[in-house]
Amino acid sequence: MTLKKLSELHPGQSGMIKNLSLIGSPRQRFMAMGFVKGEPVKVIRKAPLGDPIEFEIKNYKLTLRKSEASQIEVEVLHDAA
Repeated sequence: MTLKKLSELHPGQSGMIKNLSLIGSPRQRFMAMGFVKGEPVKVIRKAPLGDPIEFEIKNYKLTLRKSEASQIEVEVLHDAA
């Protein structure tokens, strides 16, 4: 089992959410977007400088800042080809 920050995954990689290092209203906002423990998430693409990052979670595509994605710990499920 390899744990990484969500911001460390490369396009095409998938992970299972293990932990959110957020508290209060930011944590509530991320959970409302689907970032809950046990949910799979896939990196679609990163901007040229690595910020922002586009993800797919619960069949939705959304973008997060790199600093926000670094607050989410995932177990790597699939490496990019």
